[in-house]
Amino acid sequence: MGSAAELAAAVLMVAGFPALMLAALVPSVPAFAAAAAVTYLADHYLHRKGSYLINRLGKVRAGLSIRFLIRQLLLVLLLARLSLADNLIYYGAIACFIAFYGLQAPHGALVQLIRNRRRMPVATRNVDLKSRIRIPDAPPRKLLHRSAEKMLHLDLFAVVGILLAAQVKSSLIGFIGIGVTVAVATLYVLALMPYVRGKKIPPNAERVLAAVDDWLGEYKPETVLYFSGSKDSAYQVNMWLDTMENLDSKPLIILRERAILNNLAPTTVPVICVPGGVHLMNMDLSTVRVALYAANVGKNIHMLRVPTIKHVFIGHGDSDKLASVNPFSKVYDEVWTAGRAGRDRYAIADVGVRDDDIVEVGRPQLAPIQTWQGVPEGRIPTVLYAPTWEGWDDNPGNTSILLAGENIVRRLITADPPVRVLYKPHPFTGTRSKEAKAAHQRITALVQKAAAERAADSRFATDSAAQAQAKTELARIEARIAQLAGTGDKGRDEAEATRDGQVDVARHEEVARLRAEWNDAYWRSFPTWEHRVITGSEPRLYDCFNVSDAMVSDISSVVSDFIASGKPYAVTDSAELGAEEFKRNNTAVRAAVILSNSAAELGELLGAVRDPAADPLAEDRKELKQYLLGPDEPASIDQFNTAVANLAIKAETRNVGQESRIAATTADAEKLANAVPGQRVSSAGDTDGVGTG
Repeated sequence: MGSAAELAAAVLMVAGFPALMLAALVPSVPAFAAAAAVTYLADHYLHRKGSYLINRLGKVRAGLSIRFLIRQLLLVLLLARLSLADNLIYYGAIACFIAFYGLQAPHGALVQLIRNRRRMPVATRNVDLKSRIRIPDAPPRKLLHRSAEKMLHLDLFAVVGILLAAQVKSSLIGFIGIGVTVAVATLYVLALMPYVRGKKIPPNAERVLAAVDDWLGEYKPETVLYFSGSKDSAYQVNMWLDTMENLDSKPLIILRERAILNNLAPTTVPVICVPGGVHLMNMDLSTVRVALYAANVGKNIHMLRVPTIKHVFIGHGDSDKLASVNPFSKVYDEVWTAGRAGRDRYAIADVGVRDDDIVEVGRPQLAPIQTWQGVPEGRIPTVLYAPTWEGWDDNPGNTSILLAGENIVRRLITADPPVRVLYKPHPFTGTRSKEAKAAHQRITALVQKAAAERAADSRFATDSAAQAQAKTELARIEARIAQLAGTGDKGRDEAEATRDGQVDVARHEEVARLRAEWNDAYWRSFPTWEHRVITGSEPRLYDCFNVSDAMVSDISSVVSDFIASGKPYAVTDSAELGAEEFKRNNTAVRAAVILSNSAAELGELLGAVRDPAADPLAEDRKELKQYLLGPDEPASIDQFNTAVANLAIKAETRNVGQESRIAATTADAEKLANAVPGQRVSSAGDTDGVGTG
């Protein structure tokens, strides 16, 4: 559904058409003009907002062209009801609208043709195609952006002119409006024509693919991160970008969907998006030795078929979910897990993945998570509540928000001694379940009310000067990041983005530094005791980990990641399995405080935070951390690089052996071809048959 404003605009627009008909039948030119203005403005607003309701109108046969056509037909009806059917303006209006719609076909065809010809067979980032092929600039954005809406709105000149002519009984002004509409629409069509031929269009697919192969031959990638999925799954590849940037071997990212490329986070790693399976299978990847897969999807087969590469499943999270032991994983040469827990999961699941094919590499993504050193002196403890979303079904174990969320937050905000609460819900919370959305809103209200009450409490001091300085710093950093991000990418199409999509490394590094500075300033911009609801992409989840002293969450990879901090944590048993059964089913909660839906056990968690020396689960967390995530030394990225190097050696050994076998087979065939007729050559090189004694 759209917003309330969008819904109101849609209602006004739909209601405007009966009003137009009524005004035409009365007849009343002022009433018709007023109703027409409402429909024009509402239509424009909905398109400018990119409203979902626009698509819904199209589904019920009230699409854009139909709406404009109905308005024009009603205008002709108005002229007839005004007894102007014998007037030249009546025939002029009919001729105008016929000509106007006659121009829609070439206009639509040209727009579609331009877009098709500028769609590349492969789209790239950080790949130098500019020096290899000529990719022309895109047509001006104003020609193609919302082109159908712009073209149809050109009838406004004719409609206004005809209405004025009907009101003042003068055909001249009507014909002026008609002339402007037809002339401008014709010019719009003519303006598009140069961009469908000659030097205005990119090279054909064959030349583009040859240029990509030429670049691959020069760059010689060694390790590929391969990914396919929906636009909502881009986070699964984004989490591996830093790891790819820190590989010792030459990295390359291969994507299969344009939507993923559009949602890919900034990176310095070369990226090639290849939607076509045939194009991918014909791409020169002869130097690649290791391919990494973050998801089990059907399109993986297009890369798995390459025998010269060793294939590895690395996944996109470490948890006890069934996806972590998918039977499909046995198609890979190796499966890499964070720690021993991943290996044991496959052994217990017995899905055909051999223990010898599992390698423990840690979790390189967890490097930003800081190890807990206790609550800093002078600061009250901070507890992060980070529940997951409601999922695709109504299983009560999916999320704690529905049954336990309010109890958890209420106990935390009333804790004595006091603690600070950070509430960071999953971004999908409430997208499927109305009940979950309502619970989230109630929890948000609880946190915000508690924050307001604490701000008015004289026991909690505020350093206004320091916070004002931090807010000033935030504004400066945000302005600089916006400046570095620029607006140049907004109007670029796929061809231009491929041509110019090489990241400025210095700018990329500066943005990374600024984001770290932003995070520091953000936490200083409000008191350390202030409860906070945190939504959106910034601050990131790991940033919330680092400023928290404990966490309450649900079964998800969030728990496994938080364990890297060594901090106390609690997990809610919303399905009420019981503590022992809950721990038996979920490895990641074996060192957690298990909460019932009443959250009565929260005192155990808060006690561990306030007095770490008396924390009964401290040693269990250390053991579980190593079991789930592997040892702290060597660093995970070093383990990962070692695993890549070892597998590359295996791939090279296989390829050399294959070449030797092919060479031996060829030599045997040549011997056989050169043998004396009637003589047979044995595999040992001896002769037998004719001519032997």
